[in-house]
Parts: sequence; structure tokens; C-alpha cells
Amino acid sequence: MSTISDMLPRHFGPYGGRYVPEMLVPALEELEQGYLKYKDDPEFTAELADLYQNYCGRPTPLYFAENLTRELGGCKIYLKLEGLAHTGAHKINNALGQALLAKRLGKTKVIAETGAGQHGLASATVAARFGLECKVFMGEVDVRRQYPNVYAMKLLGAEVVPVTDGTRTLKDAVNATLKYWIQNLKDTHYILGSALGPFPYPVMVRDFQSVIGREARAQIMEREGRLPSHLVACVGGGSNSIGLFHPFLGEKGIRFHGAEAGGRGPEIGDNAARFGGSPKVGIVQGYKSYFLQDESGQLQDTHSVSAGLDYAGVGPELAWLFDQNVVEFSPITDVKALDAFKRLTRLEGIIPALESSHAVARAIELAPTLPRDEIMIVNISGRGDKDIFITAMELDRENWIAFLENEVRHGK
Repeated sequence: MSTISDMLPRHFGPYGGRYVPEMLVPALEELEQGYLKYKDDPEFTAELADLYQNYCGRPTPLYFAENLTRELGGCKIYLKLEGLAHTGAHKINNALGQALLAKRLGKTKVIAETGAGQHGLASATVAARFGLECKVFMGEVDVRRQYPNVYAMKLLGAEVVPVTDGTRTLKDAVNATLKYWIQNLKDTHYILGSALGPFPYPVMVRDFQSVIGREARAQIMEREGRLPSHLVACVGGGSNSIGLFHPFLGEKGIRFHGAEAGGRGPEIGDNAARFGGSPKVGIVQGYKSYFLQDESGQLQDTHSVSAGLDYAGVGPELAWLFDQNVVEFSPITDVKALDAFKRLTRLEGIIPALESSHAVARAIELAPTLPRDEIMIVNISGRGDKDIFITAMELDRENWIAFLENEVRHGK
């Protein structure tokens, strides 16, 4: 007879698991039991499918990037446009699933952590949709550089809590969210945004995000009558990448490419490339995986122009796929990401998020080296209007500062 542990993978090779304070165990067991009960429940899956289609706008398009393909002169490039989903990114896929689950578990409040603000925005959105109180923890640095999403979260009724500990970025927001959850377990569900954290989050988030890969698989078969040779996605924690990759794992002849944040370069503290040098295994924030660590095992500071990739860890399933030589990881510098941001915008009329721009940059490196009859799918995990305070400062600095000064001078 199968046990619950047999039915959901608690570990991916040596990675994953549930390394949490004792007081968190009952909440995680309740979540595990609830997910097992509802994940294949016809009423639950039908309600989620209806929300994906009629609220979220799924399926998102799989678009043939004809101009980019022609300019690069290599394989055919398709873009999975998750930025056209409601709230402008793939994060809504997981937030909707977890909110439905939270309602069935009798929770009245949800909390979330966020880096780029996309997951915070998705969580605030589903909270408004389902009548749940919402609190979003966000590093103070990210609050400042992602204000458009902060404004939207507040508009939706969420309380945005700036986190001032540590580096004041995503890892510190995760710590603050876990700390709050421990103190408010009875009525609160933690909508964790990436495929990491203590079990069952890595499995649950992957399952909700796998709608990306399932759609892409059906769409490319309809367009080309065959599967792609290459899948490319950016990798912070890993939710959009494992969501695209998972429905294709096990297929022969497909290479999986993860674009990490190469930041300002290879020096310590200048990037968030977990696999760029000598990756180190550790246990942090409730799970075992690869992390950027110093000699004492403490998390290193990280940097990326993209807040959503500015994180020291990676999801446990991706860590295991790295060990199996299934996923190839490459660091993409801030400069390359910004160049890819401009290039896709000008060539295809699509403004990608800075996170997604890392995937585009990796595609630009790869495509010219590949035969023309091969097919590549690149996940555009979000749209780039949220990044205006960064991209305008980098690409149109003088006019942007003049605009801001004028707004401050004449604003009321």
C-alpha cells in the first residue's frame, strides 16, 4: 500500500527535504495532506483550469520570433509569452493554485515573499480575487527598485512590508516571511513563489507551473509537428524554468539551458550564479540544495540587475538535474541582459522582463551555433514594464532623471 511519502517526492537525489523548526512541521504536514487530497480532485482541477483560461488568459501564445531568428542566422526561435498572462508574468499560475488550496484548507490570510514584485503582485491579485487578507514581505532594496509592482500590490489591498535585515533583498524577505508564518500558522497560508523551500513546496510549485511546459509542448507539436531541440529559461529560484522543463524531461534529444544572473562579473558578491564557480551544497531556509556560501557556510551577498534572479539558492530539483547533466547553466552578465532586452524589444516589439532578458541573452549566444532545422523555445517569463525604473536609468538616463525631477518639482 502506498504511503503519502511514496506519492510525492520529498527529495530529488540528495536535495530537497524539510529542515524546519518543529513548530512549522504541523503546518507543512497540513499543506502536504491538503495538496495530496485536492491536486487530482476533479472539482479543484476544473476550477483551476477555468481560472487559468478565463481569469489568467491561458494558454499564453507560443510565438515564432521570425526577425530574431533571421538576424541570428541559426535555429528557429519560439517565445513562450508568459508576460501576456494576467499580472504580466508566470507567477500567477502558482499563486492561483495555492490560493484555491488555501481556501479549501480554511485559511483567511495569505503571506508571500517577493523579489521583483511579480510574485507579490500575483499573490496580492489572488488575495483580492478570493477575499483573503494579504501581507507581502519585500527587501527594502527591491521595494525601491520595483516600485511599480509595490504600488500595484497596495492598490490591490495588500500590505507590503519592507525587510531591512541583511542585504535587504529576496533571501531576507524569505526569512521574514517564514518567521511571520511561524507566529501565525492557524489562519495563514504562505504562498511561496518559487520551486524551493521545505517539502512540499518544491513539488507543488513545480506542478502548478508545469502548465507552461504542457502548453508549449502541445503548441510546438501543432506548429512544427515535432518537439524542440532546446529549451531556454532564466533561473533564480527556478519556478519558470522547471515549469517549462518538467513536461519535457525524459525526452531524448532535448537540451535544457538555464540562464543565471552573472551580474557585474565573477567576483564574490557581484553575481548570483550558483553554478558559475564551485557550487556548494548547504541547508538554508528549510531545504537542501546548492547555495552561494562563504567558507563558514553563510550565504554570500548577491547582485543582479534583475531583482527576481538576485538570490543565493536554487530549487532542489534543478540542483539534482544539474548533477545528472540534464540542465546546463550559464551566467549572463547585467550588460548582456540589458543588450538582449533592447534587442528583443527592437526586433520583435516585445519588451521582456529583466529576468527573462537573461534567457533571451542565452538564446542569442546559442542560436547562431545551431543548425537551422533545430527548434528552440525561450520562456519569456514576464514583461518588462515593471523594470522602467532600472532600464530607463540605464538606457535613457538623462531624460529619465529630467522626467523624475519635473514630477517631483510640479507634483502635488
